[in-house]
Amino acid sequence: SLGKPGEMRQGSRDAWGHDAKGTVEVKKERMNRLVMNYFVTEGHVDAAREFARESGTATEVDLDTIKDRMLIRRAVQRGEVTEAMDRVNDLNPEILEHDSRLFFHLQQQRLIELIRQKEVDKALLFAQEYLAPLGEENPAFLEELERTLALLAFEDPSTSPVKDLLGVQRRQQAASELNSAILHAQCQEKEPKLPNLLKLLKWSQNRLDEFSDAPYPRMDDFETGETTRSSLQTPMLE
Repeated sequence: SLGKPGEMRQGSRDAWGHDAKGTVEVKKERMNRLVMNYFVTEGHVDAAREFARESGTATEVDLDTIKDRMLIRRAVQRGEVTEAMDRVNDLNPEILEHDSRLFFHLQQQRLIELIRQKEVDKALLFAQEYLAPLGEENPAFLEELERTLALLAFEDPSTSPVKDLLGVQRRQQAASELNSAILHAQCQEKEPKLPNLLKLLKWSQNRLDEFSDAPYPRMDDFETGETTRSSLQTPMLE
């Protein structure tokens, strides 16, 4: 806990002001595990294998299963959702069976791809046969379906108020949701630890700058990880 601003300003210099040397030591093994966690979670198989060979860091998962997950993810990113769903069912059919929200979003993405290809008749038939029954079971799904079908009201869907559905970001969102579900089914973490730790570090440094006048080893370059000794400053507190 950072405590009250006044307490931090008064005790910060005595607490660690004389010990801050501009460097922070982190055990190499712990950092290696963070890097490996990132490679595995994000699906960088070749990098994970090479890093394991060079650093001696073991992986807790079969790297071959990562390839399957990445093939599925890339299929969704290309708009080939049917192929992705077939691969998921081959990998573990329970993933889609037990996650109705994920299943709906993938079916919704299939509808979006039909609209993108200007297959209007096929899109309407697909929506009626596969998505409407899901919408009847869940009002939230029905609202999303209606929003998607609104694309058909425009001759050029890319100019409609819901044109964001046709964006690459929408494919990426569906791919990430499916990727997380596969990781969860394989008892792995849904997101890599490293990016969140860097966000926490940045937030902590901002808090220290705001409430403390003591120098500390500040990381300004997150690409190199180099730290500099922060300068003394008087906090602007009311």
